[in-house]
Amino acid sequence: MKKIGLFILMVTTLLVTVACSKDDRIQVGILQFLSHEDLDQARIGFIKALEEEGFVDGDNIKITVLNPQADAQTMQTQAAQLVRNSDLILAIATPAAVSVVNEAKDKGRNIPILFTAVTDPLDAKLVTSLDKPGGNVTGTSDLNPIVDQMSLVKRIKPEAETVGILYTSSETNSKVQADLAVAELTRLGLANKISTINTLSDLPHVFGELAKDVDVIYIPSDNLLASSMGAVEVELKKHANLQVPIITTTILQVENGGTLTFGLSYFNLGRQTGTMAAKILNGTSAGNIAVETIEETELIINKKQLEEVLNLEIPQDLLDEAVIILE
Repeated sequence: MKKIGLFILMVTTLLVTVACSKDDRIQVGILQFLSHEDLDQARIGFIKALEEEGFVDGDNIKITVLNPQADAQTMQTQAAQLVRNSDLILAIATPAAVSVVNEAKDKGRNIPILFTAVTDPLDAKLVTSLDKPGGNVTGTSDLNPIVDQMSLVKRIKPEAETVGILYTSSETNSKVQADLAVAELTRLGLANKISTINTLSDLPHVFGELAKDVDVIYIPSDNLLASSMGAVEVELKKHANLQVPIITTTILQVENGGTLTFGLSYFNLGRQTGTMAAKILNGTSAGNIAVETIEETELIINKKQLEEVLNLEIPQDLLDEAVIILE
């Protein structure tokens, strides 16, 4: 009898220990498509906003960050893990968002999902309406101020006639913005030439051929090229004699090798998404929160590159307007 009693006591103690060790904190999952500074900043901004709203990792919430580094199979596995274990999920970049949303649908889990760094959530079929998403999905779009960005072509090279557009063929978000850029260039009376790469190893040849035929190159939102701006700058310097500046989409991309842009801050975009997440955690339905875009952009100019590498003169009105000048 003593042995039976001791056994029961041990089992009871184990059950109590397991029950007490259960994590009652809100489980927040983050799936980040791959590592590069813009997406990293979106994640950091998201977590910062949650902290500001009273949701602190390790305190009343637990944040799990997974990153498949753009590997599709790994991303599917990680999406399944987060859908299974999370109370709320942030997906960073379009492929991650699509993976999480599809996984949640397949598993019948109606957990709130936010996305950020997604160019066109309608085209990606993440939501059916930007103003009234419905369901359990909402977030922020990183659609760039393409009209403003295309206005820089003639301002930096008044004699420009043709703009090259360079992006990764597999990135649907890049194609969406490339198409918008073509429409705006047509409106401005400028020709365009589109070139795409499949992998980074294509960049030297594709960039070199494109630079020969255009006056300015535009790189729309593109995860591969955004994470490889150093390699892009290497190619720009190889062909410096052609004097082809690169208009990018974000501030960080200019800091890492581009030439100029009216750019957005992915930290602020992520922070905006974090504020939306806090509303959801406080009881608002995700489907009742409209998809948002960032309103504030800044003109950044790589003055050193323009003057010392490309040997181009910068109009004074551009310098006067710039918020950030790299010298």
